[in-house]
Amino acid sequence: MLDSALAALASLTDPGMLLMLLIGVISGLVMGLIPGLGGTAAVAILLPVTFGMEPASALALLIGALAVVHTSDTVSAVLLGAPGSASASVTMLDGYAMARKGQAKRALSLAFLSSMAGGIIGAIGLTLAIPLARPLVLSFASPELFMLTVLGVALAAVLSRGNVIKGLTAGLAGLLVGMIGTAPTTAEERFTFGSLFLGDGLSLVAVALGIFGLAEIASRASQRRGDKQSVEVTGGWGSGIREWLGHWSQVLRGGLIGIWAGVLPGVGATAGTWLAYGQAVATAKDKRKFGKGDPRGIVGPESANNSVEAGDLIPTFLFGIPGGVPSAMLLGMLLTYGIQPGPSIINEHLDLLYMIIWAFAIASVLGALFCFLTVRPLSSLTKVPFSILAAGLVVIMLLGSFQDGGQLGDLWVMLLLGVCGWVLKSTGFPRAPFLIGFVLAIPMERYYFLTDSLYEGFEWMLRPGTMVFIAILVLPILWNVFKWVRARRKLGADDDPKSDSAPDAEAPLKNSVWSLGAAAVLLVVFAGSLVLSSSYSPDAKLVPQLVGWVGVIMSLALLAIEIRTRKLAVAASNRISVDATAYLAGEAVIPAQAAVTHGGSGSPGQQATATGRSMAPAAPSGGPIKGLTGAAGTSGGTGWGPKWTSEAAFALRTFAWMGGFLVLTALLGYLAAISIFLPAFLLIVARAKLKTTIIYTAVFFALMLALPSLLPIDLPQGLLASWL
Repeated sequence: MLDSALAALASLTDPGMLLMLLIGVISGLVMGLIPGLGGTAAVAILLPVTFGMEPASALALLIGALAVVHTSDTVSAVLLGAPGSASASVTMLDGYAMARKGQAKRALSLAFLSSMAGGIIGAIGLTLAIPLARPLVLSFASPELFMLTVLGVALAAVLSRGNVIKGLTAGLAGLLVGMIGTAPTTAEERFTFGSLFLGDGLSLVAVALGIFGLAEIASRASQRRGDKQSVEVTGGWGSGIREWLGHWSQVLRGGLIGIWAGVLPGVGATAGTWLAYGQAVATAKDKRKFGKGDPRGIVGPESANNSVEAGDLIPTFLFGIPGGVPSAMLLGMLLTYGIQPGPSIINEHLDLLYMIIWAFAIASVLGALFCFLTVRPLSSLTKVPFSILAAGLVVIMLLGSFQDGGQLGDLWVMLLLGVCGWVLKSTGFPRAPFLIGFVLAIPMERYYFLTDSLYEGFEWMLRPGTMVFIAILVLPILWNVFKWVRARRKLGADDDPKSDSAPDAEAPLKNSVWSLGAAAVLLVVFAGSLVLSSSYSPDAKLVPQLVGWVGVIMSLALLAIEIRTRKLAVAASNRISVDATAYLAGEAVIPAQAAVTHGGSGSPGQQATATGRSMAPAAPSGGPIKGLTGAAGTSGGTGWGPKWTSEAAFALRTFAWMGGFLVLTALLGYLAAISIFLPAFLLIVARAKLKTTIIYTAVFFALMLALPSLLPIDLPQGLLASWL
């Protein structure tokens, strides 16, 4: 193993590898700076560039970006109070407060150094995991590998933030989409509707960029300008560095918590950073300064969010269970290179595994160094409105999707999945289980049939490793059921409908007619898959039928929950209206009684005011009045939640713009489409200045014109160009 580790380090001294690592680091820093993008967008955008590269170079590029995304996302969190990713929102609490006191450099130095340390701690954890887990992984056979793929989808759904049923339904939908194409056992085409294009299955890049990339752009493109005033980069770097050394134990604890959060599928960086923040608060003697610029609120979470990414790679590479979206895309990339996770990667590609570890550690150091040197110019990028960035991101993402298969059909699939991704996000469905299900669909089916051919009946379930994995799968489900039953007993059957229908900033259309419609559409999709797969051969239809039936059950449960939530919201709204009416009636009567009691002393106005003051603290209907306002505001008085909001209209218009760009590309070619789409989008949607629009378009056009000569990239050609 030591030989492999040294050989991997030696491979990184190659200038080509170092260049790829450097490009990855710079790309990751830029992606981390832009609020809303983060590691998912960084890997998704860079993934198409890796086509044609050697696996080692491709991994150096992607790991370089992934390792530093959480280093640069601190800049916008500290200077703007707008975190570059969800995990950086923890840093914002104390970092932004510190920056507003004129100590931005102190906060940033604490964050950069902690991120670097977290990356190194994570790399060490990954290094130690290999010899510890190696005997276990090498003992795995096809039953254990099959159960691991099942666990990957189930745990990501169960442990995801939010509704477990929604997570499971999204994971099943991902499995179904992953089965489009040729069956791995019978070479029979499934769900292709006779299309040759769908025969090879859907592109991982198109699915990932659509579900996450385009959906994110559509939901954020309405942000034409920042609404917060940035603070200046002032203070001293030295004081932050000295202070960071004094908090080394918090850095270490944060890094270990991050590794633990990364190992658990579906937990992710956001939960890991909050856990690190929570332990910092819990173990502190003086808790009063947290949230007001306390350095302990920065070092622990920043160390955790970088080590989470390294911890995530442990189950991804050693067990084939991706814990998050970026690692799912990395796993998909490895599978396209023919590199299987688990025993295969340990036996045949151990040097590649150590190269990843070295790349992660080196990238963490480089990322912190770059951030120290370039924080001022980088901070100016955070002031650019997202709608202006969105135009270029759409052009890059669509080009990236085209590089995978070289077909325009991939772009239309990506756009369709982008709409699906926006609906899933807006209605509160976690999207990570969907992508993990898509990536694991074919390996799951392949391992199952291999197991079925080697073992009689359910004999394979009696293997010790398989029984352990079944227990890991069942216990969280039983625990969630137990928690749900206990919560119901405490609350009663319908005591708190507002908690179910409470508005969610991340999912503004949750508990609305939109989420009800999404559940109905999913039910139709799963039922349709049952009908379509019924005509396949027994081996080809077994897994699709199983997924379809479970999906139907989940969708029906989801529909029942949605309808019940609507009924409770309507009942609560009616009850609140009655209470408010009774309160208002009582308020009108009591002053009259008071006037009689006091023998008409004082004016009526004075009596009413006095009554109001005496009633307000004791009146139980003081809440209902506020509740009435809240209910009316969120449900529109009907209990059906928001219907056609301005954000939804803008998002769908953005998708229409993307569709128009695809039509132009199909007709005129990519370069001609850019020259029309970019200025039109910038002037009409982003409302950019004419000078900015001209320079932006010219730079992008020149870059795309030169790109095919710099990288192995083909630009889409239009029908008119081929006719001419």
